[in-house]
Amino acid sequence: MKFSELVRLLEKNGFRLIKEKGSIRYYEKPGWERLIRIDYHGSREVPTGTMQAILKAAGLKERRDS
Repeated sequence: MKFSELVRLLEKNGFRLIKEKGSIRYYEKPGWERLIRIDYHGSREVPTGTMQAILKAAGLKERRDS
């Protein structure tokens, strides 16, 4: 997944950009207590671990109990 696709996914799920400083973007969602921080790089691929951490922080990744 590319950074631009990840941002579209967040926006589709109610997050909006509230702050930008250089390549770092912060997204918020009404009713969600945490800000989501993305070090944005446009068309580059998001590293797998980074993508999973962002989706988990945004509540978009299901938790699997082992």
